[in-house]
Amino acid sequence: MKLSQFRYDLPEELIAKYPAKNRDEARLMVLHRETGKIEHKMFKDIINYFEDRDVMVFNDTKVFPARLYGNKEKTGAEIEVFLLRELNREQRLWDVLVDPARKIRIGNKLYFGENDMLVAEVIDNTTSRGRTLRFLYDGPYEEFKKTLYKLGETPLPKFIKRPVEPEDAQRYQTIFAKKEGAVAAPTAGMHFSRELLKRLEIKGVEFAFITLHVGLGNFRRVDVEDLTKHKMDSERIIIPEETAKTVNAAKDRKNIVCAVGTTVLRTMESSVSTDNRLKPFDGWTNKFIFPPYEVKVPDRMISNFHLPYSTLLINVAAFAGYDQLFKAYEVAVKEKYRFGTYGDAMLII
Repeated sequence: MKLSQFRYDLPEELIAKYPAKNRDEARLMVLHRETGKIEHKMFKDIINYFEDRDVMVFNDTKVFPARLYGNKEKTGAEIEVFLLRELNREQRLWDVLVDPARKIRIGNKLYFGENDMLVAEVIDNTTSRGRTLRFLYDGPYEEFKKTLYKLGETPLPKFIKRPVEPEDAQRYQTIFAKKEGAVAAPTAGMHFSRELLKRLEIKGVEFAFITLHVGLGNFRRVDVEDLTKHKMDSERIIIPEETAKTVNAAKDRKNIVCAVGTTVLRTMESSVSTDNRLKPFDGWTNKFIFPPYEVKVPDRMISNFHLPYSTLLINVAAFAGYDQLFKAYEVAVKEKYRFGTYGDAMLII
């Protein structure tokens, strides 16, 4: 498939700037893959599509305040630093993106916060935009981390065109977020409220968790027309043994296994045995799923409505079937569903 096939007209006003007031009251489109039938529901109605001992698999990664604003030494030029991952705790080394990148050289010092609360030195240029920073901080590690996060801002995607608000720290996070390390939220999971999880539990639905620390690669533009040539950024994933057991037992019983979001789909499909069973894993994945692709583990998927040309949209098309998905998106635009990170949801069955 070609990148140009993943274009569609999305009116700017349909990109959600805010989430639904209550997490589980976003709209929900239910797409039946075999028939193409579409239903319009509310997210909390999802409970009606699952039975006792079906399994939902969630991503329990936690987003940290990854966006920092500072100034360059001497010139005082404003810069934006996006923290990607911690490289070395003792030396306070971080892998970052810098914007504007062209003016930042090795040896430059960057200052953050009032009275230069934090100072960092550029020690490596890894890519055209990527840099390695060493934060020059003598205090204890916990104090350094607290200062770093106090200065950091919730890393909302740039397509949400409004200033970040204090409420975003909680809104841009799932309620089961536990393991810190993501710079973007696993958005499908953000629709689950505590009440809905409780109701699903009472119905007998089982929950399992994987971890994929979502990186900026999710928003990186695909620059090649031939999708086989696109390289995903590597992201850290963990599939606990307990999750593999829960998922495989459900498959043996012929119960449904539902991937909550593209991150869960990619994680599970990154560690599959030859007989299509999920294997425990702790490592990295750069798996890019695009049509045509035969999904091995989950039978269902929950997803948000993703933007044109995005790897997320391409992922979902591989699960739903390209033609079915694009017909559904046509309906979604016509019915004014909300798109993007804070938008509405889709259940593909």
